[in-house]
Formats: sequence, C-alpha cells, structure tokens
Amino acid sequence: MEQALLIVWRESVEALLVVGLLHAWLNRQAEGRRHLPLLWGGVAAGAALAALLAGLMVVAGGWMSGAAGEWFQAAMSALASLLILQMVIWMARNGRQLRSELQSRAERALAQGRRSALALLATLAVAREGSEIAIFLYGTGGTANVAHLLGGALLGAALGAVSFGLLQLGSRLLDWRRFFAVSEVLLLLLGGAMLMNALDRASGQLMGLELPEALYAGLGDPLWDSTAWLDDGSRWGGLIAGLTGYRAMPSAAAVLLLGGFWLLAWRWRRPSRARP
Repeated sequence: MEQALLIVWRESVEALLVVGLLHAWLNRQAEGRRHLPLLWGGVAAGAALAALLAGLMVVAGGWMSGAAGEWFQAAMSALASLLILQMVIWMARNGRQLRSELQSRAERALAQGRRSALALLATLAVAREGSEIAIFLYGTGGTANVAHLLGGALLGAALGAVSFGLLQLGSRLLDWRRFFAVSEVLLLLLGGAMLMNALDRASGQLMGLELPEALYAGLGDPLWDSTAWLDDGSRWGGLIAGLTGYRAMPSAAAVLLLGGFWLLAWRWRRPSRARP
C-alpha cells in the first residue's frame, strides 16, 4: 500500500503540473478559452491510453503461469526501477525548462493552426505519467494485496491533488523545490526496493537451474546478517524493506545491484558542468 501511495502521489502531481501549466497558458491567451475542450480531450485520451496499457499488462500476466509468470513479474519490477531512475534524472536536468518548453510548443501549435497538436501535448503528458503508474503498480502488485494496492493508489491520487493545490498556492511549508527534492529521494528508495524485488524473483528461478557453484553462492549466500538489529521479516523491518530494498541478509548480487543503482543515480543526476 505504501509503495502504491508514493508512486501515485508523485506521478499524479507531475501530470497535474503539465495540465495546469497548459491550462494557465491558455487562460492568458486572447482566444485561449475556446481551446480548453482540446486540452481536456487530450487529458481524457491520455488516461484512456494508460488504462489500455494497464489492461494489456494484466492480460499478459494472466496468460503466464509458473516460471514464465515469475520472469514476467521480475522484468516488470526491473523496468519500473529503471523508469524511476530515468524519471528522476530527467526531471532534475529539465525541470526548470519544463514551463517554457511546454508554452513554446503550445504557441507553435496554435500559430500554425494545428489545434490537434495542443491536445496531443496533454495526451502524451497524461499517457506518460499514467503508463508509468501502471508499470510501477504492476511491478509491486505481485507482492501486495489487491485491495491494499488499490487503496494506496486512491489515497495517493487524493494526496497528489491536495499537494498540487498547496503547491499552486505557494505554501511556505510546501514549495516546488522542496517537493521535488523530497519526492526524488523517496522515489529512488522505492526504485531500489523494486530492483530487489526483481532480483528475488529472478534468483528463485535461477536457483532451480544447473548453474556454477559460484553463481549459486553469489545469489544465495548472505554477506552479513543484521537480523538482530532490524529483521526484514518483522512488521517495521518489512515496511522498510518494501520502501527501500533493505535486506537483513543480503547476497553479493543484492549488494552489487543495489549499490550500482545508487551509483548511477548519483552519477547521472549530477548537473553537467557545461550546462549553465
């Protein structure tokens, strides 16, 4: 539930940000209000595309059973982890130019008489965020109760709407810079957790194959045991494990994979010195 809440919270705010920027820009134009139906039509189309992707993933997962289903779930968890990493890096590097880029595209579309391009901007924005939500939720769905998952998603959507409203009001307690700084850390922690979930599922399948002894050791033998300090099978330990990827008895593969994930996040998220 906590994973779904964090994912939907952040992604819904990003989608509302794009739609809000386009809506505010149209309201400032001389004849912008008559183009608002195009904006809302694009939003509806984007939501429909995201729902279609979610349905296709559920159907594909339903077709697969046994080892194939486990590999598919592992692949979706790994993909969700990589998408989180890519999203955080992209927003860190391009967030400041998001408003001007959206407005320049909208201006070109209306100036050239391509009204459909304005709807397409909203469609792509909502479809992208909605598709990412679908992939993230499917990546965590294999280890979560469906009712808890849906409850977390609905609560995250409500929290996202409230957060967006507070951000638009310019609250001193919640500004855009602080919101993205905090949510980036939370998302990266969650990305690490999804990566560990993918490794757990893949390891379970690989253990049944005839592999060299060194690979078995790397996938199964723990490097240390911190169960006495924090057991990932306990209530609080399980919560932290689900949100961060923590393992009380991590294998060498888990340490290398999670360490590589955070190294990439640190290396690629840093602003380029050549960019002003």
